[in-house]
Amino acid sequence: MPVHHVSDLIRFARDHSPFYADLYADLPPQVDRITDLPVVDQSEFWAANTLHGNRVLTAPLGEAVVFKTGGTTGAPKFSCYTREEWQEFVTAFGAGLVDAGLRPGHRVADLFYAGELYASFLFILDSLTHAPVANVRLPIGGGAPLESTVPTLEDFAAQVVAGTPTTLCRLAEHLMSQGRQLTAVELLFFGGEALFDDQRRLLAAAFPNAEPRSLGYASVDGGLLGRPVPGPDPRTHRTFAPHTVVEILDETTGEPIRETGRAGRVVVTQLFRRLMPVIRYPAGDRAEWTDVEGGVFRILGRAEEGVRVGPVSLYSQDAQTAVAAADTEGRVMGMQLVVRRWEGRDGLVLRLATAPGDDPAGLDVLAKAVVTELNDARPLYPDSVDAGFVHPLRVEWARHRDLVVNPRSGKLVRVIDERPTA
Repeated sequence: MPVHHVSDLIRFARDHSPFYADLYADLPPQVDRITDLPVVDQSEFWAANTLHGNRVLTAPLGEAVVFKTGGTTGAPKFSCYTREEWQEFVTAFGAGLVDAGLRPGHRVADLFYAGELYASFLFILDSLTHAPVANVRLPIGGGAPLESTVPTLEDFAAQVVAGTPTTLCRLAEHLMSQGRQLTAVELLFFGGEALFDDQRRLLAAAFPNAEPRSLGYASVDGGLLGRPVPGPDPRTHRTFAPHTVVEILDETTGEPIRETGRAGRVVVTQLFRRLMPVIRYPAGDRAEWTDVEGGVFRILGRAEEGVRVGPVSLYSQDAQTAVAAADTEGRVMGMQLVVRRWEGRDGLVLRLATAPGDDPAGLDVLAKAVVTELNDARPLYPDSVDAGFVHPLRVEWARHRDLVVNPRSGKLVRVIDERPTA
């Protein structure tokens, strides 16, 4: 499958996609630079990318694989790839798995989720199949009972286990509750969500010889985004040149950021997709460049993983940092932000998970320390409490298995808004 020149892709999209024809209607006939194009508005993109009367696709849906994307709320959203585009996608991503640590002969358990048009299980399995090194693939799936998953991992002496951090942590908690470890596992390939220090502690207890590694950065709608960069920071990735153009844009002005260490939103263009063009499409993440010329960037979290509690805006990373500073003994192994509303005011609850056997009743001191850290980091919150705008921060203790996950993808839901909408 050829990688198209930017100007050719733009011209093709304008000629064959009604959505892009309308989006670019006011532009000159010849456009050669991506930065001359408007950024796609996601709501408009998905309003046009429908099952019937589709205005985004460049051809009738006659030969393609179709996946569902966009979570479980709202109208279903679908991404389409031709046979050639999908093979290019998984081949490029499979090459990146070597950067993540895949070695010849590795026995790899795929614990991602399958079915209901979900892509991750098949995507990882196909990427392993097209990887440039031989490997043994164990397609277990994230929905398999842990009681059967563990014996399979043991019987085949799996050396690599791939899944979302939430799935891997649930497996680890299951092992710990039985006093067991999987010592043959060398690598934990995670993807789909960030891995935090509290989760690392849980994984280290169950997989004492394994190193967590990002298997890469991609999404079913955005496509290829970043291949792993060996090193101590799994958030760092390199663009999939020449397949993909990744931009980091200023969140206020929309201008491309060209210096290191400055956060912005990720926008992606796929140069190998023509059936469903992805041109300056918001990936939904925040990132910063660490090496602009080398195309290396660090993911800073989901752009929508923030929450507004009364007049205060918080990102889930703010809470993670506060928990890490307060939890010097490493007792916290998972976290969610829960927003509630009672007595006419909003309130933020930090739902924190501890290890099996830990007594939540004895964690009052840690809870107070977490609240203090977050209040110090975001003084607008305690100021808003004093002004009567919001309720004081609270901590709610749980087990990792009690944390809310997306039922289709198995990913941890970082922010839960329980406020009534009516």
